[in-house]
Amino acid sequence: MESYLNQNFGGVKSKNSPEESLQRWRKLVGVVKNPKRRFRFTANLSKRSEAAAMMRSNQEKLRVAVLVSKAALQFIHGNLSVSFVSIVHQQMCSGIALQSEYTVPNEVKEAGFQICADELSSIVEGHDVKKLKIHGGIDGVADKLSTSITNGLTTADESLRHRQNVYGVNKFTESEVRSFWVFVWEALQDMTLMILAVCAVVSLVVGIATEGWPKGAHDGLGIVSSILLVVFVTATSDYRQSLQFRDLDKEKKKISIQVTREGFRQKLSIYDLLPGDIVHLAIGDQVPADGLFVSGFSLLINESSLTGESEPVAVNADNPFLLSGTKVQDGSCKMLVTTVGMRTQWGKLMATLSEGGDDETPLQVKLNGVATIIGKIGLAFAVVTFAVLAEGQLRRKFQEGSHWTWSADDALELLEYFAIGVTIVVVAVPEGLPLAVTLSLAFAMKKMMNDRALVRHLAACETMGSSTSICSDKTGTLTTNHMTVVKACICGSIKEVGNHEEVKIMCSQVPDVVVKVLMQSIFNNTGGEVVITQYGKLEILGTPTETALLEFGLSLGGDFQAVRQETKLVKVEPFNSMKKRMGVVIELPGGGCRAHCKGASEIILAACSKVLDPAGNAVPLDEATVGHLNGVIESFANEALRTLCLAYMEVENGFAADDHIPVDGYTCIGIVGIKDPVRPGVKESVAICRSAGITVRMVTGDNINTAKAIARECGILTNDGQAIEGPEFRNKSIEEMRDLIPKLQVMARSSPLDKHTLVKHLRTVFCEVVAVTGDGTNDAPALREADIGLAMGIAGTEVAKESADVIILDDNFSTIVTVAKWGRSVYINIQKFVQFQLTVNIVALIVNFSSACLTGHAPLTAVQLLWVNMIMDTLGALALATEPPNDELMKRTPVGRKGNFISNAMWRNIVGQSFYQFIVIWYLQREGKVLFRLEGPESDLGLNTLIFNCFVLCQVFNEISCREMEKINVFHDISENYVFVAVISCTIIFQFIIVQFLGDFASTTPLTLSQWLVCVFIGFLGMPIAAVIKMVPV
Repeated sequence: MESYLNQNFGGVKSKNSPEESLQRWRKLVGVVKNPKRRFRFTANLSKRSEAAAMMRSNQEKLRVAVLVSKAALQFIHGNLSVSFVSIVHQQMCSGIALQSEYTVPNEVKEAGFQICADELSSIVEGHDVKKLKIHGGIDGVADKLSTSITNGLTTADESLRHRQNVYGVNKFTESEVRSFWVFVWEALQDMTLMILAVCAVVSLVVGIATEGWPKGAHDGLGIVSSILLVVFVTATSDYRQSLQFRDLDKEKKKISIQVTREGFRQKLSIYDLLPGDIVHLAIGDQVPADGLFVSGFSLLINESSLTGESEPVAVNADNPFLLSGTKVQDGSCKMLVTTVGMRTQWGKLMATLSEGGDDETPLQVKLNGVATIIGKIGLAFAVVTFAVLAEGQLRRKFQEGSHWTWSADDALELLEYFAIGVTIVVVAVPEGLPLAVTLSLAFAMKKMMNDRALVRHLAACETMGSSTSICSDKTGTLTTNHMTVVKACICGSIKEVGNHEEVKIMCSQVPDVVVKVLMQSIFNNTGGEVVITQYGKLEILGTPTETALLEFGLSLGGDFQAVRQETKLVKVEPFNSMKKRMGVVIELPGGGCRAHCKGASEIILAACSKVLDPAGNAVPLDEATVGHLNGVIESFANEALRTLCLAYMEVENGFAADDHIPVDGYTCIGIVGIKDPVRPGVKESVAICRSAGITVRMVTGDNINTAKAIARECGILTNDGQAIEGPEFRNKSIEEMRDLIPKLQVMARSSPLDKHTLVKHLRTVFCEVVAVTGDGTNDAPALREADIGLAMGIAGTEVAKESADVIILDDNFSTIVTVAKWGRSVYINIQKFVQFQLTVNIVALIVNFSSACLTGHAPLTAVQLLWVNMIMDTLGALALATEPPNDELMKRTPVGRKGNFISNAMWRNIVGQSFYQFIVIWYLQREGKVLFRLEGPESDLGLNTLIFNCFVLCQVFNEISCREMEKINVFHDISENYVFVAVISCTIIFQFIIVQFLGDFASTTPLTLSQWLVCVFIGFLGMPIAAVIKMVPV
């Protein structure tokens, strides 16, 4: 079976599955009772095709818009060529006209605005430079939107409400919340239940006509009641799942952005943005709405999500158009929001994409394959069973000579046989197998939210359970991400600067000119900002590293705004993880320009030719000084401090914003050591991973000595492990990498490409299941390449989060271990359920089929089989697929990439338990009357009741045995799983009610206490037998 499944249903991956594989398994699936329910959690490929078509349309629209925009610019500057005029003319003829007149709609005027939403949309979406100029440029648009480019919107409720009414909200249309009754209706779409309902109606009509009311209605009402019970229990389970997924969707959409309102910087949900808002964008942010560039530096926008074009677009004053859904690849800016929600192309695209759904998970597909195989076998058994039963009735009538005369009882008997055949299909087709995956994943995802992990893709849960390798960042994941500058080497001497007193001492020992240059470097060459909140308090915005440096600058006695206002920023090159440096050029108050840079200590130091001496003079760097400074870097790193070097240089007059910032010739200001303590519990979590067979590797951009010190403290770097730097790693040959990677535990000074290469080799060459953490924009390729991408919720950029499968909300490595534990729990829980359901399938099929062939009747009626189906399907999934994880899970070896889902141990348990149950049922059919001393006309009914009762109780005790597939003790922590205890208790109570009180409907008769005890003993006997079976080696 496993080879068949791998061949036909194995092409689907945990993510980025080819459409061919998704189409193939859909074509192979047969014998589907309820397509609406079975395929509820699979991707809608037709909607995805619509989204792809929309993306192609967007690409063409934007290409035309950019062409027209260029033409307009050239026209304005008087440089338009004849050929370009003809192109523009064609585009105008195709419907893109540059209007010179605009009339403000009355409702917009009455609300206090001078431009409508459609006009704003046409300006930005059409990249219409001429129309923008007609409206007075960005300042003119801001005035017409009644906003301030400096202070943003006013926050008066009435003003915001008017704005919302005119321009709309920043949300895209979503599918309506489905009510409980929709799920009831979908559960009723089951073809087999429909056929049984028809049988029940016919049975009611014929029964009442022949035997009268109420006796003649018992069989029909029994089937109807069973169908309704199955439908309502199924609908309740599905409805609860839908609520869990909706809660998770709400969590996924909690995205905040920095805005200025009322003159104050603040965080705001992207869904609260309105036209007129001033938004601050930085590397890794997703543009939350359509807008116009106000100011910024080196802004590159990746529009591939909207247009499919991978080449980044430079956005500046000449090309100020920013489109919703695109991503900031480099630089930073202020943006004026113009268009929101469904008025943007991104809003329309997202509305279509949301209907496309997530890819189905590999387990869902595999279990659809299992359901298909068993369904076909079950259908064949059902047809043969009905044929055998019908043939037996016909043969009997031929023997009696009454084959030409058919009474209502004969018709009802044939109808009962048909209902049994249909019900065998109900039981045999394990429709609940694929849905059990969803149930287990929904339960796990909800619980993982409480453990600070947000799962974005269903498949990540089950894949994480198979992971064999974790490539983790250092900063913020293994460490706390609460950084402080504790040491500094200024003017050649090392100073402790961990508190204000120590900083004061340092300032008194260092020349004022050096302190001034240091503050100028810190406050100008930064991606952070010091702002005053609406409550009048200072707040530092930026990454933890930037925050630590800015705090250090403030402790030196600096005033952020004052220092910034003394100079003018000419050019900014934001920090780049490839170059590992950031640089700015400023215009000094007395004339001339100065460049500042900071970054990886050894890289910046190598770019320096001078250093500030104790007197504050710039002197040439000699070998002794370079050796001293490298020794400082190494000593800081050995203390597990993150080191940064700060440097500056005077730049010749005439530096233009388009010029590149110099890369060498700098004067070293100093080296700072930043402390970022290891998170509590990380060492224990790494040890747990090791015992679970998961290798943890640290991949960081930090200095190798810092990385090694932290790795040893975390327990990642062992005596036989290796640490390497990114540049050395990337220069290795394939053969050298093959030898190195198994022993590699730390990679320092790594680039995103190094991380991507490591992940790719682990997956392809070593067939490992790899989880990768990332927080930056450049981590996106590695996050997508990995089997499980883990983005940081606090430090992570929106680009990283969007590329990830799981978001670690507290940025804590211990949470990653929790995710692995839940992943294993999901995988094993589904295995338990599959083992349980296949056992019921096999026994129910063989018992009914063999009885029909050998005795001419089936021991389990349609109503009884429907009850069994509910026990093994919805209730079984609830009980076994929702087991919480335990610490024992992390002591097992991982399944890995090549593990069989239906393992040999599972087949051993299924076959052994099925054999026991079949022998018991068969013995009861042959010798049950003697064993229980049943006599008289009711003896057959009594025996069938006992068989039904024993069969159900065997499933109850087998359900308990299935809690462990290898261990003997199946009662460990059973009391802590309230769902399991509740399901088992309800099953037993309902079974008692069915047998003792619903005899007319369920074809049962009340049992005595001694008969109940024997039935319970027979069921319970399956547990010690299961324990003995588990001892058989496989």
